[in-house]
Amino acid sequence: MGGGFVLLLTFTTMGVIFRSLAVALSAIVLNLLSMAPFGVLVAVFQNTWAEGLLGFDSTGAIVNWLPLFLFVVLFGLSMDYHVFVVSRIREATLAGAPVRQAVQDGITRSAGVVTGAAVVMIGVFAIFGTLNAVEFKQLGIGLAVAIFLDAVAIRIFVLPALMSVIGVWNWWPGGPAVGSRGRHSASGRGAGKDVDGPSAERRPPYAPLPVPAPETTRSDHSQQQ
Repeated sequence: MGGGFVLLLTFTTMGVIFRSLAVALSAIVLNLLSMAPFGVLVAVFQNTWAEGLLGFDSTGAIVNWLPLFLFVVLFGLSMDYHVFVVSRIREATLAGAPVRQAVQDGITRSAGVVTGAAVVMIGVFAIFGTLNAVEFKQLGIGLAVAIFLDAVAIRIFVLPALMSVIGVWNWWPGGPAVGSRGRHSASGRGAGKDVDGPSAERRPPYAPLPVPAPETTRSDHSQQQ
């Protein structure tokens, strides 16, 4: 019941924010893929082969509160990544980039932040794996593996591949724009028509975002004078 409520709330929220059924559905699917570390926990802690490596005695079971706890935490973290990456892709789309170029630019612009945050969280969660209590070991290993899988496999490979395949239907039915940015008039035709959806006939030429010029320090001003 709780998991269904989380999925429904996620679908509704993503659909409202991005005005897209495809983005909402892909968010559900990709975040469910991030739950794969449950299999890692079973392989590690319900067997004895990792006892010497991690320093624990296997009980043959996973702590009963851990699956629901991991689901909630991992779903929230993966949604943060998903919203951040998809927002960068939408910004490139609004700038007029074709689908594949928008996906490439969005992944490139967000890769540094996503990777940096993932490295920090993996390091923090891995510390739990060194504790004596087996429930904390399971928590730390599960979170560390899940963040690694989500940041590397899901966000860098699966998400861009999926959005590239879906193409212009990524933003159906509302389009990537919000409010008046999704409407324009060209040559007296198409006024009030949303041109960001799959039926768009043309887009403005895409130009990469300008790189800000370095700030001039006070010493540079004195030298110039």
